[in-house]
Amino acid sequence: MVESVTDSNQHIDTRGWYLAARHVPSPYYDKRSDEEDISLLVVHNISLPPGQFGGPYIEQFFTGQLNPDEHPFFQVIHKMGVSAHCLIRRDGEVVQFVPFSARAWHAGASSFAGREKCNDYSIGIEMEGSDYVAYTQAQYEALATLTRVLQLRYQKITSGRVTGHQYIAPLRKTDPGLVFDWIKYRALINQ
Repeated sequence: MVESVTDSNQHIDTRGWYLAARHVPSPYYDKRSDEEDISLLVVHNISLPPGQFGGPYIEQFFTGQLNPDEHPFFQVIHKMGVSAHCLIRRDGEVVQFVPFSARAWHAGASSFAGREKCNDYSIGIEMEGSDYVAYTQAQYEALATLTRVLQLRYQKITSGRVTGHQYIAPLRKTDPGLVFDWIKYRALINQ
C-alpha cells in the first residue's frame, strides 16, 4: 500500500536523506549548482550481473567496491564511477546512496524538454530489474511513496517531470524498459 504523505519534512532530513531508506553513502556525487533547481525525477533499472536480482553487487557498484574478478561483466564496469540517489529492491526496500540535495551521477549525456545535463537538476531512482522482467508490486508502491515525498519537497517535480532514462537518453539507454507500467505507477502516485 502506498503511504499517505502530507509533510516531506517527516520523510527527508535537512541534509537530503530519505528517512525510510537504508543509507549506503556513495563517493560518486558532487555539489549541485542550485538545489532550488531540482525539477525532474528519472526512473532507471539495474541488475548485477545483468538479469540477476539480489546480492550485494549493485551496492558495491555504486560505492566503488565491485570486485572485477567476480563476474566477467564487472571487469567492464567496475571503474565507471556512477551512482543514483536511490535503489528500490525487488521487495520494495529503498536504499539511498546520495542525498537528494547533491548531484548523483546517474543520467550521463541526457536532455529533457530541450535542457541538457539532467544530473544537474534531477533525482535518479534505480529499480532493481531489467527491461524484460516485470517489476514487483512492492517496487511500484515504494516508488510511488518516494515520488510523493519528493514532489512535496521539490515542488517543481510535477507529474509531467517524471520520466524514464530511455526518454532522456534515447538511442543510448532503454531503461526502465517497456515492461515498466507507467499507468500503474501514475495511478499509485495519484491515490
